[in-house]
Amino acid sequence: MFFPRLRKQAKWVFLFLALAFALGFVGFGVGAGGVGVADTLRGLGGDSGIPSVSEAQKRVAENPKDPEALRDLANAYQARGETKDAIEALQGLVELRPKDAAALRELAGLQLTLASEAQERAQILQYRQSFLAPGANVTGIVVLGGRPLDVDPITNAVSTGFEDKLAEAFNEARTAAQSAVDTYKRLAAASPDDPNVQLELAQAATTAGDTQAAIAAYEAFLKLAPQDPSAAEVKRILKQLRAQAGASG
Repeated sequence: MFFPRLRKQAKWVFLFLALAFALGFVGFGVGAGGVGVADTLRGLGGDSGIPSVSEAQKRVAENPKDPEALRDLANAYQARGETKDAIEALQGLVELRPKDAAALRELAGLQLTLASEAQERAQILQYRQSFLAPGANVTGIVVLGGRPLDVDPITNAVSTGFEDKLAEAFNEARTAAQSAVDTYKRLAAASPDDPNVQLELAQAATTAGDTQAAIAAYEAFLKLAPQDPSAAEVKRILKQLRAQAGASG
């Protein structure tokens, strides 16, 4: 059946997100003294001083190469919860300022947010489809002769319709998470001496299921900050990731 096969293909999403959230304090600015993704997003959370989308759009239209207008547009979109549009605005900003660490960090954070939103959507779809899957037992709703009835053909057709949406959600989560990894690599190149960037890169790579990139980032962190209070925890995580990489290899 398609659904069990899709669940197997998407297994990395749940496995690595679980690990990422369990170890999230390492990747969100704790220990290295920097500003993590969570700090960046919290800084954008309020609407104080943020212009409206229409105002920011007008400024960008008048001067597409105005970095502050693009930043304001990204903030305005994020204040409205329009993550994709905010990402597009920030991408325009980093094209103008490829070494702008703040913009790169904001972009990576939004890309992780997009991945999380898609993954949550996939979880909901997966739950709904598992309930409506062909042969599913509708326990407690309809019972005939002591046996739960199979889902009717109409419900079956609705369940089948979830497949494309579920695949699309998983693909969006995968693509957004990998985009965050790529952005963090650019941030690491722009800030080679910042150990906190390496932690954030490792977090994003773990979320994306990119074990090798996570290992490399954690190793880079230890070289930059071997005496950091987080070093012991990072070493423990590294041991787990190396074992995982060896098992999958």
